[in-house]
Amino acid sequence: MKRILFVDDEKNILDGVRRMLHAARNRWEMEFVTSGEAALLALKERAFDVVVTDLRMPGMDGAELLGHIREQFPGTARIVLSGYSEPALAARAAPVAYRVLGKPCNAKELAATIERVCTLQDLLCTPALRQIIGTITELPSWESAYAALSAALRNPATPIADVVEIIQQDVAMSAKILQLVNNGFFGLPQKAGTVAHAVNYLGLDKIRTLALYSETFRIFVPDARIPDSFGRTTQRHSQRTAIIAGALPLPQDVREAAFVAGLLHDVGELVLASTMPDTFCAVLAKMNDQGCTQTEAEEELLGISHAEIGAYLLGLWGINDMVVEAVAHHHRPTRVTHTALDCSGAVYLANLLAEELDIHPNDPQGEELRTADRRELETLGVLQQYSSFRASALEALT
Repeated sequence: MKRILFVDDEKNILDGVRRMLHAARNRWEMEFVTSGEAALLALKERAFDVVVTDLRMPGMDGAELLGHIREQFPGTARIVLSGYSEPALAARAAPVAYRVLGKPCNAKELAATIERVCTLQDLLCTPALRQIIGTITELPSWESAYAALSAALRNPATPIADVVEIIQQDVAMSAKILQLVNNGFFGLPQKAGTVAHAVNYLGLDKIRTLALYSETFRIFVPDARIPDSFGRTTQRHSQRTAIIAGALPLPQDVREAAFVAGLLHDVGELVLASTMPDTFCAVLAKMNDQGCTQTEAEEELLGISHAEIGAYLLGLWGINDMVVEAVAHHHRPTRVTHTALDCSGAVYLANLLAEELDIHPNDPQGEELRTADRRELETLGVLQQYSSFRASALEALT
């Protein structure tokens, strides 16, 4: 049974939450406390899967509480339930909270948010990795992207389109911007399907505050054992995968989700490289020694791959379900059912095409598909169309 801790200095609010979630008492063990100090004591006494806290409280406020939880109990998911959306408070919450729900919040939305986090914990992540991913508040950005964004934001004449282009070149910045817009950090009612939508919703003033005056973004300093080419190769591949996915014949909403998922599909690699460099280097060594795929090496060493790790983090951050599913299955899309080419199938196809076109950009026939990939494409019903998709992808990239 999942254990959920609710924190609010107003007892009547807690009583209301207790009544709202009465129907969930058979699947969740819920506890209610009226201060950050009491919450930390409860966490020291027993483990909780999720903490839901108010932001503005006397003494220890919600942002400070979540910071302590991140450091001391990183396996616990962190959600804010607050009626305040002040930019300064939101900027403090952004590095330590996964989601922000506004008050008043109806029972259905609150229950669905908690349920989604619990399901992600069970399906996509091991308990040990939950502890590691729980320490992540931001993904590290490459120094060149951070420098370009900082310079652009310091110039008041910079067009917002230029900022969109810079952010969209960086996987970490793209993911964080989408999280902030889609999860109530600034009380925005909109949901952003693309990075451009997200940047326009936030506006340059809020992005400037986040980028220059908070710890929302940081520079990635890779381990010395990680090849210098890792950053350039990863960013380039992600961008090419997104371009190809966004050019596939899909409905507009699916195409937008496929573009975002293509951009973020290897975010789990960034998680491993930045938080578990020893394991990441062991994966690279195993690939080199045994000639296996990255996914095979990761599953042998971790019992899970970068696909599920990235999807778990994006899911905690409240990114679109289609995007999360596509990221989780971008190497094995047929683990879920498909009736047509959808977001998951599109990102798998785009990733495969991006990899192949990197190796054989000038060969009209390309390389012979691996047996496993032929099987996936056949199950998706697109094997016979692969050559035409390849030609379209090459055109989209030029």
